[in-house]
Amino acid sequence: MTPTAIAAPGAKLLKPSDHTLILIDFQSQMAFATHSISAIELRTNASLIAQAASGFGVSTILTTVAEKSFSGPMFDEITAPFPGQKMLDRTSMNTWEDTAVIAEVNRIGKQRIVLAGLWTGVCIVGPALSALDQGFEVYVIADACGDVSAEAHQRAMDRMVQAGAQPMTSLQYLLELQRDWARGETYELTTGIARKVGGAYGIGINYAKTMFGAHEG
Repeated sequence: MTPTAIAAPGAKLLKPSDHTLILIDFQSQMAFATHSISAIELRTNASLIAQAASGFGVSTILTTVAEKSFSGPMFDEITAPFPGQKMLDRTSMNTWEDTAVIAEVNRIGKQRIVLAGLWTGVCIVGPALSALDQGFEVYVIADACGDVSAEAHQRAMDRMVQAGAQPMTSLQYLLELQRDWARGETYELTTGIARKVGGAYGIGINYAKTMFGAHEG
């Protein structure tokens, strides 16, 4: 039987209110050995998702590993959109084994978990597989993650996808939160973030608005 189409979003699409974003170990020591993505691109993509989450009011957890003793502070691009938010520092490589992080996940109470951070094959695989095992729905922002090599990053992504995680990109995350240009209350937020850190897409927005006052809505 042919299904009947209706003008409604699919259940797998993210909404700002239905998930928790966990940003993991965006720290100097982890970045030094990251080679699957350039530091510039990584910081830009991390900034994009942090600004998007903050602007759309997404429940967000910021966590580091051995911040004071080894790995250093979290990138300013990540912390700036969340002024005053407590950083949850861990000893465990697997975020999902840290009691303070899990207490926050449970306090927030969202079934969907979105992950990004360093390194893909350790600090993202760990919580992704653990959350999936406990019945959570997991998304991974692939281009806001990095590893010691392209091979390490890709094998980690493969492993998580095979286990049921859903991959996406940073710009995809931003635009999925907006999803309709008629949503005027977040239109300037979305296009503003894209213009600053959205790469060539942002350049296009800036050109269209400057040259002939274009407006997607």
